[in-house]
Formats: sequence, structure tokens, C-alpha cells
Amino acid sequence: MTAEREADDMAVKDRDRFSTATRIRLLGEQTAARVYRSQTRRQARRSRLTGRAALLALVMCSLIVALAYPMREYVSQRAEIDELQREQQQARQRVERLRDMKARWQDDAYAEQQIRQRLHYVMPGETGFIVVDPHAAKQSRADLGAADRPWYSNIWDGVDKSDASDQ
Repeated sequence: MTAEREADDMAVKDRDRFSTATRIRLLGEQTAARVYRSQTRRQARRSRLTGRAALLALVMCSLIVALAYPMREYVSQRAEIDELQREQQQARQRVERLRDMKARWQDDAYAEQQIRQRLHYVMPGETGFIVVDPHAAKQSRADLGAADRPWYSNIWDGVDKSDASDQ
């Protein structure tokens, strides 16, 4: 009986092996097994990468937070240093201009020229002339500011004002 039974099972298997329904069912089972295996591999790979990625992100965030304040301070200090160097260069240029001006004023010829030009001085025996601009003559002396008028006009105005206040 056993031999007959085995022969019958083989005959059924041979018949089932070649039937379309059996083939489709086997293909479905094989495909399902492949999909399941690939999903588990992907999940295993994804879970490993996710943990590593999270750790890497945590380390990067920690580094960024740890370096943010020192970098900001470094940048602000470099900007301050640049500003101070610019101011120092301007101060050096100003000192150089003042030294040049001092050297010029120590020259008697330059001082005399400036005195004659600014204060309208003339040397003995010379005749002084003041050329009046026709457009400027139309303006009254009151319209001109104290810096725009000659120094002697300002003195006379001061004398006139003080004289008028006494009366």
C-alpha cells in the first residue's frame, strides 16, 4: 500500500506540477518570498542608516551650536580690528597733514602770504585794493554771515552793537 500510495502521490504531483493553477500559485509564492526578503533587507538597511544618520545629525548640530558663538565673536572682532586699522590710518594721515601745515607756518614767507591774504594787510608803501564783486555788493552786510565778511567788518559791527546797547 505504501508503494501504491507513493505512486499515486507522484502521479498527482506530476499532474499538479504541470497545471496552470499550480504554476501560478508557485509563481505567486516565489514572488511573495522575494518581495518579503527584499523588504526585510531594505528595512534592515534603512534602520541602520537611520540610526547612523541621526547620530551624524546630532554630532553636526552639536558642532554647529558649539562653534556658532566663537565664530560670531571672531567675525565681529575682525570687523572691529578692520575699523580700528582704518581709523588709525586716517589719524596717521591727519597727523601728516598737520605736520606739513606746521612746517609751512614756520616758514616766514608762507606766514606773511597768509597774513596778507586773510587779514588784508599791506606792507608799508603798498596800496591795498579790495575788489568788490558786483553781485555781492547788492547783498547787505547783514545778509552775510560773520565768517563770510572780512575780520574788520566783524569788529566794527561788534563796536556798533555795544555802542547802541549803552544808549
